[in-house]
Amino acid sequence: MQIFFSVGEPSGDQHAAHLIRALTRRRPNLELCGYGGPRMREAGCELKCELTNLAVMGVFQVLPLLLTFYKLVKQAQRIFRESKPDAVVLIDFPGFNWWIARKAKAAGIPVFYYLPPQLWAWAPWRVKRMRKFVDHILCGLPFEPEWYAKRGLVAEYVGHPFFDEAAEQILDEPFCRQWQKGDRPIVAILPGSRHHEIEFNFPLQIKIMERIAAKFPNVQFLVACYKERQLKRCREILAAHGGSLPVELYVGRTSEIVEIAACCVMVSGSVSLEMLARAKPAVVIYRIHPLTYLMYLPLVNITSITLPNLIAKQQLLPEWLVVMHPERDVQAMSAVIEDWLGNPLSLARAARDLRNLRDEVMKVGATGRTAERILSELAPMSPAQSFAPAA
Repeated sequence: MQIFFSVGEPSGDQHAAHLIRALTRRRPNLELCGYGGPRMREAGCELKCELTNLAVMGVFQVLPLLLTFYKLVKQAQRIFRESKPDAVVLIDFPGFNWWIARKAKAAGIPVFYYLPPQLWAWAPWRVKRMRKFVDHILCGLPFEPEWYAKRGLVAEYVGHPFFDEAAEQILDEPFCRQWQKGDRPIVAILPGSRHHEIEFNFPLQIKIMERIAAKFPNVQFLVACYKERQLKRCREILAAHGGSLPVELYVGRTSEIVEIAACCVMVSGSVSLEMLARAKPAVVIYRIHPLTYLMYLPLVNITSITLPNLIAKQQLLPEWLVVMHPERDVQAMSAVIEDWLGNPLSLARAARDLRNLRDEVMKVGATGRTAERILSELAPMSPAQSFAPAA
């Protein structure tokens, strides 16, 4: 049995790697290939392209990559025609993955969309593509199946793998003890997993750090970078900015840094679910180009850019979509962090509200349920099953 994956986001690479391990535990002779990232390769997937290196958002970022994406779609089409995988599994990344789904469907290959794009959030008419090109919708958020049902589609809530990954994560205890032994408050800085997010957001996060350090001189900032390349770029931006902030940068320590921090300054993304899983107060920032904002504004159908806030239907994680006048937003975000650092009761209330939501919605086992769901659809019946009398 062969399964083809198409995964374009760094977070999707992490989720797909866990799914690949769950699949191969249940079916060791699986052949797995496709587009994805380094964690998928480590889990045993043969990568035809490291697609996560091309993760971008916004029209102006996508345009230079159109020819590359076109070539990858044509490559996938050849694979579907020549190798005929038993299934195609997509994870988010809709702009590209719709084309992969289209080619798979044309080749008669079942398509599973695990953690489907947030159609309920913007451009909901894209549900027509889901109806036309996708056979199985496996949702990570509890309200999604009802949204699809109202539009005549069957979707299954399997839970979000971030909760599995947080529950299974074995923290580096020496690293945590190293930073917990002092009495300095730690503020985590999460600059995003895409390269353009760092370019847009990390300079604003530096300004937030400067304001906080001016009020709390004993503060310590820990920056959690996704890749070495991004760590290098963050250092370059810090050096160009000047100053001498108390900041250390790490790769592969996101969970540890979130766990030991008093609170966080994070770029909007699915890592907000880790804030929920660890009940860690955070302010959320996402800076967007004014022209991109104007183009997307008519398509947006949500009041929040943060998943825990959407689930709770209130702002548990204060958020700012920065378009113009970033100085005003920097001041407002800094004020929230300063309140949390200076007022333990305020910080405790924010953490309590996140714990209450976590205890209500956190559902572990998503990865295993997804693996079993995929295999149950694909596994051929044994001879005994084939001739079993109908119930």
